[in-house]
Amino acid sequence: MNMADILAVGAHSDDIEIGMAGSLLNWSGQGKTIVLCDLTRAERSSNGTPENRLLEAEKAAALLSADKRINLGMPDRNIQLNEENVNALVSVIRKVKPKAVFAPYYIDRHPDHGNASKLIKEAVFSAGIRKILPEDAPHKAKLYYYMINGVHKPDFVINISSQIVRKQEVLMAYKSQFTPLDGVETPLTDQYIESVIARDKVFGKEAGVSYAEGFISPFPLILNREMLGD
Repeated sequence: MNMADILAVGAHSDDIEIGMAGSLLNWSGQGKTIVLCDLTRAERSSNGTPENRLLEAEKAAALLSADKRINLGMPDRNIQLNEENVNALVSVIRKVKPKAVFAPYYIDRHPDHGNASKLIKEAVFSAGIRKILPEDAPHKAKLYYYMINGVHKPDFVINISSQIVRKQEVLMAYKSQFTPLDGVETPLTDQYIESVIARDKVFGKEAGVSYAEGFISPFPLILNREMLGD
């Protein structure tokens, strides 16, 4: 695959959409190349089945106009920071060649999200080292973090005011998680989408727009013309 603009990685399908569906809709609308990667098949989720979750993930990817969605099939609730898992993601990064990689923010109530975050950070670093999997050319990418469950002070936000309705449509692709007909009650079934949109509204209000998604950067950001509003 040719160089992609964005590789967004999550522990489970729906993680990426919760944190940054609006931004992905913005970027796909601008012609950016987007690849999504889920580490697990979410086989231990309280509601739904892995098979149905994959179908929901593909529907969400289509709504986002993503170019590709990958699932690495790591065990749900057992994402280990080991050489095998790091190398699996290194291979994805080197194949996709993204300019930027987005990972879950490491401070989150769900342990899988924090473990995924650490794994992705290691893989992004290792992907740039020539002597790791030397049969593949190294690739360096910028790393940013999106938020799933928490509300944290962002280092930057993306205006998604024009995409907020479509973001809700993308999230509703995961009916098994947010509106289970015969499942059990979970934090996701208790007005979760409404809480995500409320967070986007808070971030937007702080930035002077209607809705925005917040991101964390591990390194200082360089602002040029944006600083003056040009």
